[in-house]
Amino acid sequence: MQALLIKLIRAYQSGISAHTPPTCRYQPTCSHYTLTAIERFGSLRGLIMGGARILRCNPLVSGGFDPVPNHFSVRRNQMKENGG
Repeated sequence: MQALLIKLIRAYQSGISAHTPPTCRYQPTCSHYTLTAIERFGSLRGLIMGGARILRCNPLVSGGFDPVPNHFSVRRNQMKENGG
């Protein structure tokens, strides 16, 4: 299941996403975030984290740097300003 999801996301990144203007408010992009979350936490948790990230990506947020956290969480990764 995990391998199939990764292939689907990579197909999206190289197909649809590669031919549309960039619009993601976050860095890394939502597809890359979901891909990393699936690789790190498995299919179910990765999809949950990716879905939560896509729901956060809307015109009411400023976006910015939001990497996949080291532990499972559906909240935005609150990085410390001093590099941590």
